[in-house]
Amino acid sequence: MRIPNLGEIELLVPLHDGMFEQPMWQTFLSRLQSAANAEGAAIILQSGGDVVRLSAGEVEEANDLSELRPGRPYAPEELGAQQHAIRLTGEGGLVATLVVQRGEGGTSSLLAALAPHFGAALRVLSGLERERARSAMSAQAFARLDFGWISLDAKGRIVDSDQQAERLLRESGLLARGAYDRLVPSDPAVDRQLTGLVKAFAANPRARPRAINLSHDPWIDILVSPLRLAALAGGKDAVAVVYLRGDRSSSETRAEQLVDLFNLTPSEARMAWSMAQGLSIAEAAEEHGLTIETARNYSKKIYAKTGARGQVDLVRHVLTGVLALA
Repeated sequence: MRIPNLGEIELLVPLHDGMFEQPMWQTFLSRLQSAANAEGAAIILQSGGDVVRLSAGEVEEANDLSELRPGRPYAPEELGAQQHAIRLTGEGGLVATLVVQRGEGGTSSLLAALAPHFGAALRVLSGLERERARSAMSAQAFARLDFGWISLDAKGRIVDSDQQAERLLRESGLLARGAYDRLVPSDPAVDRQLTGLVKAFAANPRARPRAINLSHDPWIDILVSPLRLAALAGGKDAVAVVYLRGDRSSSETRAEQLVDLFNLTPSEARMAWSMAQGLSIAEAAEEHGLTIETARNYSKKIYAKTGARGQVDLVRHVLTGVLALA
């Protein structure tokens, strides 16, 4: 059997690209089967108690391979089966065993030559899986905080978005995907402001981000910013990103949660929620039909019960505590 020159692309390119295939490494396994003139080839991935078996051709169930010394190729006479095998370890407990069924005599040498390259591929796979897990946890936290993002091109057309933003587009009624995928606010004044900001950011990527409130109940606002994270652009001509925060709960529901969290009375809780949204004591008094004096008395009780030293501290207590995840 000819052992392929590892400078050739027939095995190494599909080996390193294989983790991006679905199922993984199918091209590599098919070419390895052919190179070894074998009945089949398989990769057995183990992480914790999970086992994933990838194969091409016919590969018998292997004997217990857990005792194989990592990095050393094993011949059929050593395994007591018509198989060649090599076991490699990655980061984070990932273990991979490469098995060739009824390969020709030079298969052990081929596996030994492939081992360092397969080890590098495993390290990349381990890193990708670690980052995927981190990304998933970050996305869950981002969603729990009711944040989302939409990237826009210079004409205000949607280039890309996350799931949370898509939910807000479907459900809020305040933003919509219009003709030609243009992001369209329901308020014409906001539409004009957004259009102007996107054009300004296309001309000056260092311009200052701007915040716009879309609704007070439930609270929904956006931050429009020049695009500074190229990955969000999806490879297209995005010039701006719209960060959205849309509360899933009404102000009444939030007030009930504040009652539970800080032992406020319902009236104090409604006042606290309004102040946490940035309304002054006078504005909150007007919103709830209170006199200024009553509103001030409420604010003192709110600060005492929440431990806040003032309105800025109250905003921090309310909007960055567990209530933000409710």
